Amino acid sequence: QVQLVESGGGLVQAGGSLRLSCTASGSTFSISVMGWFRQAPGKQRELVALAPSGGSAIYTDSVKGRFTISRDNAKNTVDLQMNSLRPEDTGVYYCRAHQFSNYYWGQGTQVTVSS
Repeated sequence: QVQLVESGGGLVQAGGSLRLSCTASGSTFSISVMGWFRQAPGKQRELVALAPSGGSAIYTDSVKGRFTISRDNAKNTVDLQMNSLRPEDTGVYYCRAHQFSNYYWGQGTQVTVSS
């Protein structure tokens, strides 16, 4: 089992920045991919960014050039630096870890961007 705890959400004005952090604990060996997803009110959860172990990061088009995902395998953490935030970035942000055939989710952290 892998437990994920996110932190760093909050309220920010459009154009501002936030940094989200996620720490994995438990049986963290062989986590292949860590990433961030988000869910806006009334919408489905969507991919924001993925950090494969030993591979290149993947971003959804709407955040390219504004968000940066970084992973520290030694510390079992994955961070999401979010710059130039827009109101449409508002939502609950979830951390996810992929280990073998299992997906683990954090509890989510709220990000609200005011216009």
